Amino acid sequence: MCGTQTGGTSGGNLRGKLPGGVTIRGMSEGSGQAQERWTTRRLLAWTADYFTRRGVDSPRLSAEMLLAHVLGVERIKLYTDLDRPTSDLERAAYRELVERAAQHEPVDYLVGQAPFFSMTFAVNRAVLIPRPSTETLVEHVIQHHRRTPGFHGPLIADVGTGSGAIAIAIAKHIPTCRVVATDQSAAALEVAKRNAKAHGVADRIDFRQGNLLEPLADQVHRVRYLLSNPPYISDAEWEAVGPNVKDYEPTEALRGGVDGLKYIRPLLAGASELLGPPAQVLIEIAAAQKQEVLRLAGESPGLSNPRVLADHEGLPRVRVADAM
Repeated sequence: MCGTQTGGTSGGNLRGKLPGGVTIRGMSEGSGQAQERWTTRRLLAWTADYFTRRGVDSPRLSAEMLLAHVLGVERIKLYTDLDRPTSDLERAAYRELVERAAQHEPVDYLVGQAPFFSMTFAVNRAVLIPRPSTETLVEHVIQHHRRTPGFHGPLIADVGTGSGAIAIAIAKHIPTCRVVATDQSAAALEVAKRNAKAHGVADRIDFRQGNLLEPLADQVHRVRYLLSNPPYISDAEWEAVGPNVKDYEPTEALRGGVDGLKYIRPLLAGASELLGPPAQVLIEIAAAQKQEVLRLAGESPGLSNPRVLADHEGLPRVRVADAM
């Protein structure tokens, strides 16, 4: 994969050792056999197999993302030039990233970006990596806005915006909306602002720093959609969280206290003060919290018709309630 290579950038003797004692070796020039070149095809095949054995999530996709990042091309370009030989410098850079990914450092952080809702967002360790399950919330808002009277040109609040993925994806797909996006982390807000600018929606998103609903306390106009993907991992569930999440993603954006509802309770309790009927509250939850969150929503002032939407895996994921 990397190391020294003689006879130019596309052949020769190649040696490199990866974690776990795995060694890659090319044929030496004196072996009498045709030399193998480290092409895109060969690197992807080797790395996907290696990641599989190391328990890395989505091994083939991870290999593609890393190699595309090193080569400075889109992933699809890899498959239009599979027999392209790689240089010493390219393999050196690739090998470093592969070693880190094999230690379960998230590939999205290594390449500095993550996909969400068919868009690409800059990410670093100040923000959570957007998950496909969160797309359920975004899709609901977009479709509900289109088919429901009274929701045209909505004001939307995204509490705990992180990378800005929810706020930006919705702003991109609802051109008439305006969004207030909050986070207690200044570093996270800087990432979100860069993403909003990159996607051309910065002029319609007001980023505010503060805890939960506090930055919305002086909000004059009533909110039509109050959205949040808050920390909701309980203390008991935290023990089972994988090292790729526990050791790298921001803990304060993940852990939700003893029962995982530390932040969900005040969101539900204070929602009605911000909402102007017709309006909705959507909060991402853990599947195991479904019944308790439905109970809390049913007891929250000004909210009615609580229900839970399933994510792409069929798991209970987004709690929805209407403002009365």
